[in-house]
Amino acid sequence: MIYRFRVILDNDTDEDIFRDLEIRETDTLEDLHNIITQSFGFDGTEMASFYISDDMWNQGEEISLFDLSEDASVRLMNETAINSVVHEMQPKLIYVYDFYSLWTFFVELAEIVDETEGASYPNLMFVKGQIPDTAPEKLFEAETFDEFDEFEDDLDIDDYDNLDFDENWN
Repeated sequence: MIYRFRVILDNDTDEDIFRDLEIRETDTLEDLHNIITQSFGFDGTEMASFYISDDMWNQGEEISLFDLSEDASVRLMNETAINSVVHEMQPKLIYVYDFYSLWTFFVELAEIVDETEGASYPNLMFVKGQIPDTAPEKLFEAETFDEFDEFEDDLDIDDYDNLDFDENWN
């Protein structure tokens, strides 16, 4: 079977930037990584990872191009068949290329079709939009805790006589 994916650049502009790709379901995530980088014009030399995603695009388990963990616990793209992580019930992945620039893409299984005799796979089916020169900025917003104010107790840290420790402890 052939998986048809839509790979969408996560950007905050009005311009849609995506690629429609076809690849065999039994190919590896490394094969999918290669066609994504080629179709968007990257050289493919940077670190990259796929993340299993739920319907709300929440990032789950990492599947990496290289294992940089100390305990060799990360799943690797070249050892992971596409159909082992993507199927009709689990159609979404997040793909991050170049951990310095954080090019982030939403990868969604659009259709499963029969292989066309004589066709070559993987296949770039459709291109929409040009990728910008630099990765779109990511806004990392921290959760706020209004109920917590670290200076609420009026503690004067310069008042050594009233602090609860022995300053000559050693």
